[in-house]
Amino acid sequence: MKLSRDYFLKTFRTDVGQMEKIVAQALKEGGDWCDLYFEYTTYNELTLRDSEVTSGGFHIDYGVGVRVLNGERTGYAYSESTDYQDMLSAAKAASVISLSSRGGDTPLSSRSGSHLSSRPGDATTLSSGSSAVSGEIYPKPYYQSLHPWAEASSEAFIPFLKDLEQRIKSRDSRAAKVIARLSYSYTDTLMFNSLGELTCDSRPLGSVTVSVIYSSEGRNESKSASRSFRCGAEMIGEKLCEELVSEATRGIDALFEARRPKGGKMPVVMGAGASGILLHEAMGHAFEADFNRKGQSIFAEKMGQRICPQGIDIIDDGTIPGNRGACNFDDEGVPGQKTYMVSDGILTSYLHDRISARHYGVEPTGNGRRESFRFAPLPRMRATYMGNGTADPASIIADVRKGVFVDEFSNGQVKIGEGDFTFYVKSGFLIENGRLTAPVKDLNIIGNGPQALVDILAVGNDLKIDNGTWTCGKEQSVPVSVGMPTVLVKSLTVGGE
Repeated sequence: MKLSRDYFLKTFRTDVGQMEKIVAQALKEGGDWCDLYFEYTTYNELTLRDSEVTSGGFHIDYGVGVRVLNGERTGYAYSESTDYQDMLSAAKAASVISLSSRGGDTPLSSRSGSHLSSRPGDATTLSSGSSAVSGEIYPKPYYQSLHPWAEASSEAFIPFLKDLEQRIKSRDSRAAKVIARLSYSYTDTLMFNSLGELTCDSRPLGSVTVSVIYSSEGRNESKSASRSFRCGAEMIGEKLCEELVSEATRGIDALFEARRPKGGKMPVVMGAGASGILLHEAMGHAFEADFNRKGQSIFAEKMGQRICPQGIDIIDDGTIPGNRGACNFDDEGVPGQKTYMVSDGILTSYLHDRISARHYGVEPTGNGRRESFRFAPLPRMRATYMGNGTADPASIIADVRKGVFVDEFSNGQVKIGEGDFTFYVKSGFLIENGRLTAPVKDLNIIGNGPQALVDILAVGNDLKIDNGTWTCGKEQSVPVSVGMPTVLVKSLTVGGE
């Protein structure tokens, strides 16, 4: 359902005339740019534990953020009220900060529901984020709610959570404990800037996570599964339940049999789907433009250069319908789009917000994102994945004499400047003479992102976008998605016994 402009203006109790006056006030003492970001979020959650829904929550967040750019300075202030006088106060505060000579990211003060902070910027003037110079901009919808969460009753979802638990326990008698969690939110946003652009969006997000502890002969192992989509309550049903049950009960025998392998340098095959977390962390962050314009990324001086073999595309995409990382607009009012960071092995684009786009003299890519109205936007990923190759996944494994296949990653660490990474792998298999043999677990994969790209020997034709509850935590938390086809890397360090 496409909501009218009047719906959003009434939601935030403002009008275009008011917003124009707030922008004028913010730029009165000087400045090159001002934008307003209004947000109204309603969040619900339910948690089932020991066959009963033991907790739930309901939260509303509401407010507006005002950003002023003045040469190299950015002033940001927010208000939890959209009363006209409160917004004017926030605009004045953002203006003062943008004129301040004080540097750094430390908050200067906090009062009356407004939080003031200062961040360095590079903008003098910012270009339009769309083909329109001014006026209203409406999104091309990449998500919709057939059954809006706002019209749903939390109690109606309890049978789904109980059914999820019962099916898991029925399918594997070793399932000793099941924790199932449903969370859902809907966010209305309205953005207005000093170019006169007005954008508005309504963003649904539903997530289900199930964690299972399996017990056998005095040993415990754990497995989890999750799904998250930008859609309404229509996601809750038989198809979702069966997907979660199948994933949460798959490979349990291998979990109990798995051992840590012997370590060393060896070929690594990354399975399709969730292995995209390595791409996100070890390479994706290094493509974000703020790291590059500050000279902190290993890719800072490599635009237009070959950074991996021919045939490899690396994409960040805000246009996958219903995807957790989809954006009708980013949080600066720039329309969602699909960005090829690497095309046929050549670095072709960073991920830009409006500030970095101005610095590099390019158009913004729709990657200006923020956790909420309390934060200024930063270049952030959306759905990051490697495009399909031509290799058959089975032939990729068959070409490895001795190595490891990994398919479930956990936490990791990355040094953006050097590109060095360490990832913890929860499960996988040894590869011996072209066959998957003994299951392995609790190993580390250690390497260097740029070198790993150079060392890619084969890319499968089985791209899979993982629709789990991925959340990126670069200073602020935002929902993202990852994906990957099966990929063979010539040599990485496997930390084992």
